[in-house]
Amino acid sequence: MPENGRVSERHVLVLPDRDSAEELAGELPDRFGVAEQPQLVRDSLAGEDDAEDAQWLVVVEDPDGRLDATALDELAAEYEGWLEAP
Repeated sequence: MPENGRVSERHVLVLPDRDSAEELAGELPDRFGVAEQPQLVRDSLAGEDDAEDAQWLVVVEDPDGRLDATALDELAAEYEGWLEAP
């Protein structure tokens, strides 16, 4: 029987503001060798329209499943954020 291919992983890092999200996204290629540009997404808190109340998500595709979740969480913590649990 042929072996099924590995399922692509997606890591979501939650950051407190856009500047932090952009800085973290800029570090990913150097620190982790991420080739694909991470996606930045504004995540408004429920019922809030004010940009001050928005978190920013950095979505990192990991097609080979090679990124270390602990290291990603530690990087996010440097920017007062965290890695969202799958």
